[in-house]
Amino acid sequence: MPHYVYILKSVSSDKYYIGSSRNPYRRLSYHNTIEKGFTSRYRPWELVFEKEFSDKFIAQKMERKIKSWKNRQMIERIIKGEIEI
Repeated sequence: MPHYVYILKSVSSDKYYIGSSRNPYRRLSYHNTIEKGFTSRYRPWELVFEKEFSDKFIAQKMERKIKSWKNRQMIERIIKGEIEI
């Protein structure tokens, strides 16, 4: 079953959030309404990037790789399509 890596951008604070899910649009809704953790402080969020992977394991591995970079410029290059993940 396909799984996605997605990147959200906070409209209010110019922060990014990286995650993975089978349905990134449902997760976006969750982050904008229900979530009580990190994402609740920076609402509203918009989906700025998504990429499909063949399974959950591969998507989660890519999510961890992007998060390990801890580099805003790299995230922005992914969004612009300058870096292929």
